[in-house]
Amino acid sequence: MSIRVALVDDQALVRGGFAMILRMHDDIEVVAEAGTGTEAIEAARRHRPDVILMDIRMPDLDGLEATSRIIGEADWDVRVLILTTFDPDEYVYRAMRAGASGFVLKDIPPDQLPAAVRTVADGGALLAPSITRRFIGRFTRDLTVNASVAARLGRLTDREREVLAAVAQGASNPEIAERLFIGPATVKSHVSGILTKLGLRDRVQIVIFAYESGLIEPGDRDIGH
Repeated sequence: MSIRVALVDDQALVRGGFAMILRMHDDIEVVAEAGTGTEAIEAARRHRPDVILMDIRMPDLDGLEATSRIIGEADWDVRVLILTTFDPDEYVYRAMRAGASGFVLKDIPPDQLPAAVRTVADGGALLAPSITRRFIGRFTRDLTVNASVAARLGRLTDREREVLAAVAQGASNPEIAERLFIGPATVKSHVSGILTKLGLRDRVQIVIFAYESGLIEPGDRDIGH
């Protein structure tokens, strides 16, 4: 069964280029294109895609509001990938907070785009560990701790808190396993437990939660390369 994709960008050339790349793969079907946020909402309702590639800055209605509305009203499992030039802005952070499953750069290598679509369609989150702290931390410095969010930390074991913090700091499962001296399968189990106990969708929301609960404080130091 193919992955149904909707492309949303106000630049027809960008949409056309992405569509051409994705249509080369038998397991991916481009079912809709849209140039505004309003059109994106209508396309989502009509075509019920599995994955939406969503630009942020568009006329009529921006991608942030469109993402929020689509995720909020969808009665099917839809994932949103934010399209960005990686001129990082708070809109991308806020879109993730609204339920987006990650982001891709508009200049993403063509061979990586289908993999990104497959990752989120399969329930994963596309938040590169190498830029997590820089990206999220840049726009969480002025956030105050949300008391109700912080209270939910009490649902977790000490080990789950350690895993939560490591995810928020940009560590992959193998890196977490090495850091905490546990097996990768155990890490995966802990991540699953964290998602269930906190009512979160994916690793993106784990990162957001960690900052808003005060478990992790934003830093200036970049990680990865």
